[in-house]
Amino acid sequence: MALSFLRRGKMVQVENFVPDTMLLDYLRLTERSRGTKEGCNEGDCGACTVVLGDLVNGSVQYKAVNACILFLGQIHGKELITVEDLAEGGKLHPVQAAMVETHGSQCGFCTPGFVMSLFALGHQKQNVSRDDILLAIAGNLCRCTGYKPIVDAGLKACNKLSDKFSADAKQAAAALQSIANEDLFIGNEDSFFAAPASGAALATLAAKYPQARIVAGATDIGLWVTKLMRPQKQIIYTGRATDFAEVKVSGDGISVGAGATYTAALNALSSHAADFGSVVRRIGSTQVRNSGTIGGNVANGSPIGDTPPMLIALGATLTLRNGEATRAMPIEDYFIAYGKQDRVPGELVWQIDVPKLKANQQFKAYKISKRFDQDISAVMAAFRFTLDGDVISEARIAFGGMAATPKRATKTEDALRGKTLAQALSITLDDYAPLTDMRASAEYRRETAAALLKKALLELQGETQTRVLVA
Repeated sequence: MALSFLRRGKMVQVENFVPDTMLLDYLRLTERSRGTKEGCNEGDCGACTVVLGDLVNGSVQYKAVNACILFLGQIHGKELITVEDLAEGGKLHPVQAAMVETHGSQCGFCTPGFVMSLFALGHQKQNVSRDDILLAIAGNLCRCTGYKPIVDAGLKACNKLSDKFSADAKQAAAALQSIANEDLFIGNEDSFFAAPASGAALATLAAKYPQARIVAGATDIGLWVTKLMRPQKQIIYTGRATDFAEVKVSGDGISVGAGATYTAALNALSSHAADFGSVVRRIGSTQVRNSGTIGGNVANGSPIGDTPPMLIALGATLTLRNGEATRAMPIEDYFIAYGKQDRVPGELVWQIDVPKLKANQQFKAYKISKRFDQDISAVMAAFRFTLDGDVISEARIAFGGMAATPKRATKTEDALRGKTLAQALSITLDDYAPLTDMRASAEYRRETAAALLKKALLELQGETQTRVLVA
C-alpha cells in the first residue's frame, strides 16, 4: 500500500515512511516546501497552517489544520494545499494580494499561516463577517501587526472568493473519489501506520493490535512526538472511517460517532444546548477543532477535558466496541481515577448518545481559563436543571479541573432537589477538594466553582421570571 494524496492537481504516492512522521517535517524536509513555518510545534501559533480538502458527499470541502501535530499518514485520500500553491503565473492569490494591499504582514513569519486560514474560510462561506474572520484566525498568532490589517484583508478577499481551486473542484473530487474506500496499511507487524476506511475495519484492526496507538485528530498525541519525543511505532488512524464519525439527530437525542470532529458536531450540539456550542467554540482553535474529536476528548480521560463535564451533566451514554462486541454505560462511569478509564486494550470509544433536553430542563455550561481562546480550563462547569415552575425537581452537575476525573457534584445535587431557585442560592457547593497547579490555586477553584453554581441559578431565576412575564 502507498500513502496517496492530491497535490497540485496530481496524485502523489509515498510508499514508505516512519509511522510518526509529522506532515510539517515531510513538507519542509522531504518536499522542501518551506513556506509552511515551524513556530511552537504544538498547534498553538498557526504558523504551520495548511489546508486539507476532504471528500464530503461527492464534493471537496476545505479546512485549515496545523501541520506540526498532524501525522503524515492522516492526509491519505485528501487534497493538500500549502501557501506555495496559491499564486499562479506570477499573480498573487486574492488572499495574498489583500494581505499586501492592507499591509497585513510585517516580519512575515506568521503570514503563510494567516493566508491559509483565510483561504479555507473563503472556501467555506460566501458571505464572511468580521466575527467569522476573528474565529478563523484565533489560532494564528502575530506579534507585529495588531491583527486589524489582517482582518481587513479577510474582509477584502474572502467574500465570494473565486480561484483556481473553485474552478478545479470537480476534477479534485473525482481524483479523491478514486481512492475513497481504500484501507491503508504501511509498514509491518512491529511498526506501521494504518488508516481503515470503515468502522468495521477499524474495530477489527484495533482488536488485532491492542497495543497500537489509536489516533483521531492527534491534537494531543502529536505533542507526545514533538514535545516529549515519545516514538509511536504502531498507529491506527480513525479519520478515514466515515461511519465512525457520523452525527445523527433523532427525536430523542443526538448520536455522535467518536470520530466526529468538534467542527462536525458543533451545529447539532449547539442547536440542542446553546452553551455546549459556546464552550466548543473555545476549545483550541479552528485548526484544532477541525482535527480534534469529541470521542478523543472523552477517551483520554483528562480531568480538564471540556466536553466530559457537559456530557455528564446532560446524561449522555457512552458505547464502547471491542471487535464485534459492544457495551454501553453512563458516561460518568467511564472515568475511574486519574489516568484510568473503564476501557480494555483493543476496545474503542465508539459512540456518545446525548438525550435531548425536555421542555422543563435547562442547561448551563461555563469554561474558565486565563485566555479566552486556545487555553485549557482552570475550571469547567456544567449544569442541567429540571424545573417544576421555579422548583428544582432534579439537578445534574459536573465539573472539570476540580478532581482527578470529570466528576459529578452529587451532594450538591441532593441538596438542591426540592428547593426553589431563590432557596437554592444559599446551597454551598462542597463536593470537591481541588489541587493547586499552574492554572489555578485550590482556593480559586473552590470559590470559582461556587460562584458558577450561583451564576447558573441566577440566570435561571431571571429566565424563569421573564417567561412568566411574557406568558
